[in-house]
Amino acid sequence: MMSQVLFLAVKTLKDSGHEHVYNAVEKPLQLAQTAAVLEILHGLVGLVRSPITATLPQIGSRLYLTWVILYSVPEIQSHFLVTSLVISWSITEASIMSKVTGVSIRYSFFGMKEVLGFAPSWLMWLRYSTFLLLYPTGISSEVGLVYFALPYIKMLWYLRVQKCTPLSNLVMDMK
Repeated sequence: MMSQVLFLAVKTLKDSGHEHVYNAVEKPLQLAQTAAVLEILHGLVGLVRSPITATLPQIGSRLYLTWVILYSVPEIQSHFLVTSLVISWSITEASIMSKVTGVSIRYSFFGMKEVLGFAPSWLMWLRYSTFLLLYPTGISSEVGLVYFALPYIKMLWYLRVQKCTPLSNLVMDMK
C-alpha cells in the first residue's frame, strides 16, 4: 500500500507540484497508517517480538500526523513538507525488492529474522542505512507540519470550545 503512496506522490510531484501531493495520496495514506494499528496489536498478542514501547509512539505519531494534522487542517495539505513526509514514510515501508511481491525493507528484514533467525548483512545494512537519511527528513517534516498547523489547530479548538460552552459567552457578555 505504501508503494502506491510513493508512486502517487512522486508522479504527482513531477506532474503537478508539491501542492497536489496530499490530494493524490490521501486515501491510501490514511488506510495504510490506520492499518498500522495492527502492528501494536501483533506486539501485544505476541505475534511479533517488536517492543510495544517502541511501536506505540511511532504508530501514534503517524496517526496523529495523518488524522489530526493532515486530514483536519486542510490549510496545511499543500505545504511542501507534506511531500517530504509522505516520501520519507513511503520509502521506509515501500517495496524495494519487487513491484510484484511488494516486499518492503522493513518487513523483509523482520520476516527473514523471524523465519531464518537472522537477516542477510546487505538487508541489515539497507534497513539501517536508509534510516540515517529517512529519519531526519521524516521527523523534520513531522515537526514542521505540526508547527505550521498550530495556529489552525488553536483556532479550531477555540471555535469548538465556544460552540460547546454557550454559557461562557453569556457570562463574558454580562461583565
